[in-house]
Amino acid sequence: MRYAGLAIAFVSSCCFAFSGPMAKYLIAAGLAPIEAVWARMAGAGVLLVVVLALVKPRALRIPRSRLPFFGAYAIMAVAGVQSLYFVAITRLPVGVALLLEFMAPVMVVLWVRFIRRVRLPRAAFIGAVTAVVGLAIVVEAWDGIQLDALGLLLGLLAGACCAGYFLMSDSFGEDVDPLGLIAWGMIGAAVVLVPFSRPWDIPWSAFMATSAPNGGQELPVLGAYLWMVLVATVIAYILGVNAVRRLSAAVGATVASLEVIGGAVVAWGLVGESLGAFQILGGVIVLSGALLAQTATSHAPASQAEAELQPTA
Repeated sequence: MRYAGLAIAFVSSCCFAFSGPMAKYLIAAGLAPIEAVWARMAGAGVLLVVVLALVKPRALRIPRSRLPFFGAYAIMAVAGVQSLYFVAITRLPVGVALLLEFMAPVMVVLWVRFIRRVRLPRAAFIGAVTAVVGLAIVVEAWDGIQLDALGLLLGLLAGACCAGYFLMSDSFGEDVDPLGLIAWGMIGAAVVLVPFSRPWDIPWSAFMATSAPNGGQELPVLGAYLWMVLVATVIAYILGVNAVRRLSAAVGATVASLEVIGGAVVAWGLVGESLGAFQILGGVIVLSGALLAQTATSHAPASQAEAELQPTA
C-alpha cells in the first residue's frame, strides 16, 4: 500500500506540474492570472460534477453534518492556496512566493506532531526540511532578499492553506466521497473567487487563439486550457487526495514538493524557461528529501504508523 501511495503521489505531482506552464499560455493570450485561476477551478468543477452526476451520483451527496468541512475545504484548500499565492506574487518575487507556499511540508509535520500529537520518525522532519532547502535553491530565493512584509505574510498564509489541503485530505471519514469533495471544492472555490476574477470581463475570444509564452512552443490556447483542467487539476487532485489517504499528510506533502521540479522541467520544454545548475542541484536535494520522508512510514513502529495513517474525524 505504501509503495502504491508513493507512486500515486509522484504521478499527482507530475500532473500538478503542468498547471503553471499551461496557465502561461492563457496569460500570454490576454487573461489575467486570477482569471486563469478562476477558469481552471470552474472548468474542473463543472466537469467533475457532470461526470459524477452521470456515473456516480451518490458521490455528490453531502451529509448535512459535513457542510462546514466542505466549505472549509473549498475556501482554504482550493481557493485560499490559489488566490493568496497570486496576490503574494504582486509583492514578492515569484520564486520567494513559491518557496513560502511550499513551506507546507514543514507546517504539516509540525501540526501532526504538536497538534495531533502523533510521534513521527526523525526522517519525516529531516525530509521535509531538506525538501524546503532544495526548493530554496531551485527558485534561487536569495534573489528576493528585499522582502515586503505583507507579501511575506500572504505567502505564508498560502503555505498554511496548502498545508490545510493535505491535512484535510487526510482527515475525512468514510461518509465523504473523495470525488464529491473535490468536485464541490472546485465549484465552491470558483464561487468564492468570482468577485476577484470578474469572469464576465474575461476575454473569452482568447481561447480560440494560439500563443507561445517566452517564445516557446506554440499551442492552441483552448488545448492548453483543457490539458490544465483535465490533467493538472482533475486528475492531479484526485490522485493527490488518494495518495495522502494512503501515505499520511506528512509524507504526502513532502513528496508533493516535487511539483516545483516537474514544473521547471515542463516550463523548460514548453515555454522556453531556463533550467540551470541551481535548478538541477535543488531538484536533486528535493528528491532526496522526498525519498527520506517516505522512509518514515517504513521505519516507524507498527502502532505509530497506524496512528499516523488513521483519519481524524
